[in-house]
Amino acid sequence: MLVQIPDVLTSTEVKYCRERLERSPWVDGRVTAGDLAAKSKHNLQIPVDSDEARELGDFVLTALGKNPNYHSAALPLRVLPPMFNRYENEMTFGIHVDNAIRTVPGTGGMRIRADVSSTLFLSDPDEYDGGELVIKDLYGSHTVKLPAGHLAVYPASSLHAVTPITRGARWASFFWAQSMVKDHGERSTLYELDLAIMDIRKQLGDDQDVVLSLVNHYHNLLRRWAVL
Repeated sequence: MLVQIPDVLTSTEVKYCRERLERSPWVDGRVTAGDLAAKSKHNLQIPVDSDEARELGDFVLTALGKNPNYHSAALPLRVLPPMFNRYENEMTFGIHVDNAIRTVPGTGGMRIRADVSSTLFLSDPDEYDGGELVIKDLYGSHTVKLPAGHLAVYPASSLHAVTPITRGARWASFFWAQSMVKDHGERSTLYELDLAIMDIRKQLGDDQDVVLSLVNHYHNLLRRWAVL
């Protein structure tokens, strides 16, 4: 399930992030990749323990906390502090899968299971050529290149890549969540049911028995599948 969520950050908030990132130190992005993924990864990141990473990570987390669409799609139990990267000058990240377990920085070794991956675009599509996020699943390959401030949410179990940059630079934030619902199929079912509930509430209002029945089914399924 690939979900695109618009306007997680406003244009003003994107501008603020970019200005802070432009003043940040940058390092080789392979420092956060697994052994296999590091062989195909060529980009830049800001250090996860830098002041900028902590400040901007909290900034993104605050925006996510106010976004019901992200919560509906990911059902997050824990979210790894967001990280920030940049691709330019033929930089790329070949096809790879994200590590299943991630260590939370600054916690002395606390780990989370990475169920859901997210890419928050901080560059508009006309700022660069190439740099598409390509996600592979049972239904083929999906190419994603979103406006700045928009978010792509997809299963961390997916094979995915970032195509080579041929002009300009691609800035983004990326992070993982451990979901309350571990199984991707169950999580997808709940998301689709939640969308149906939101649609029928708009059409019928909240005082219809069918609306309450659907909400009841949603929460009973969540109660059955959630692991806290």
